[in-house]
Amino acid sequence: MSYLSHPMPIKRTAILTCMGSRIDLTRLAGLHEDHAYVIRNPGGRASDDAIRSLMISYRLLGTTEWFVIHHSDCGLELFTDDVIRAVLATDEAFRALHASSPRPPSNVGKNLKPGEHCPSSSHGDFIDWLTVADQAQNVRIDVERIRKHPLVPSHISIHGYIYQAETGSLVEVLEANQIGQATA
Repeated sequence: MSYLSHPMPIKRTAILTCMGSRIDLTRLAGLHEDHAYVIRNPGGRASDDAIRSLMISYRLLGTTEWFVIHHSDCGLELFTDDVIRAVLATDEAFRALHASSPRPPSNVGKNLKPGEHCPSSSHGDFIDWLTVADQAQNVRIDVERIRKHPLVPSHISIHGYIYQAETGSLVEVLEANQIGQATA
């Protein structure tokens, strides 16, 4: 366990990114653990909870600049909301998906006891899973959603990037950065 020397991020930066383990922000952006407030969720999408976290980072931790960083080869590019809903609704859809997947997760189902099934329910039908069809378009949509949120102040700069997992480089999403420009 490490000790964080500052309760607020040194760089006054918040980063919304995917929970994918390949995104190493220390290596990618030269950040240390106390430089930025990092929010991770599937796909790095601007969900209500992610915006909640960004607002907390601003109001309680003093961040003044935000980054939305999606990444290539994201697992959420493999599915649609309807596929996720079907997989959550029935064991048969769950097994069929993983039997046909070109890259099934190696640990899926390993936490189940012999003969045990994953709980199934139609409650997933009421959730927007925020899957990813087009990385650049989704970065733009997420930056725009954050920018237009009534709680987000206009003086916050919001930047959009895609991390290229194949090359380790960051690619700027110009349209997202134009939308995310601070206006005050």
